[in-house]
Amino acid sequence: MKKILIMSLLSLSLYAMSNHDVAQKSDDIMNGFEDAKADMFMTLINANGQERERKMKMIVLEKENGDKSLMTFLSPADVKGTKFLNYEHIKKDDDQWLYIPALKRVKRIASKNKSGSFMGSEFSYEDLSSFDVDKYSYEGEAEVVTLDGKKMYKGERRPVTKNSGYTKQISWIDAKSFLIQKVDYYDRKHEHLKTLKFYDYKKISGVWRVGKMIMKNHQNDKKTVLIWKNETVKNGLKEKNFHKRVLKK
Repeated sequence: MKKILIMSLLSLSLYAMSNHDVAQKSDDIMNGFEDAKADMFMTLINANGQERERKMKMIVLEKENGDKSLMTFLSPADVKGTKFLNYEHIKKDDDQWLYIPALKRVKRIASKNKSGSFMGSEFSYEDLSSFDVDKYSYEGEAEVVTLDGKKMYKGERRPVTKNSGYTKQISWIDAKSFLIQKVDYYDRKHEHLKTLKFYDYKKISGVWRVGKMIMKNHQNDKKTVLIWKNETVKNGLKEKNFHKRVLKK
């Protein structure tokens, strides 16, 4: 009996981790891709189940002080040529620009507007930035729970920036792989606003990449699905590929 008790305690101690350490480990295993290229498909689903699909291409440059990304819309015709450029920052709000081809001008996204909908989707401008541990504050130990039959670390994080549209986020991270599975978002009224789920993880050149995300808005019953296809990493992309002048090309 004593031996069983000791083994049980050891088993429990293996799972004991702070929310910060869990988030850090989850972030670390997704790093090292250097850069990425992918075809992307965005499906907007309204409360009645009607769908609209958009096709894009995406490139990302991994940077120690914040990633850079460029999304270009290819179809349908009403959004074709629209481009979104994001410079992530760790200690301050990201720099974001949207090129609108009909107006032939670049619009800078103000920090106070980053909680707004991106291109009519359930993703906000804020959601489009890469996750970084230092953008959030953490307290306490992660809770070990079961989700879909798997052990998860469930933990709370709070955005540091005052311009965030969220008061807190609750994350579910696989206790074995440390790949994030789900995030619940709470709005400025502390009400449950959205849930983001992650699917189809795969290793590309030894680096974990996500293949599909579904964002569900609980307040308007709409969903947005994002799918990555034909993704490659370590392509040799450079800073010049993400210069602001590429928006008008």
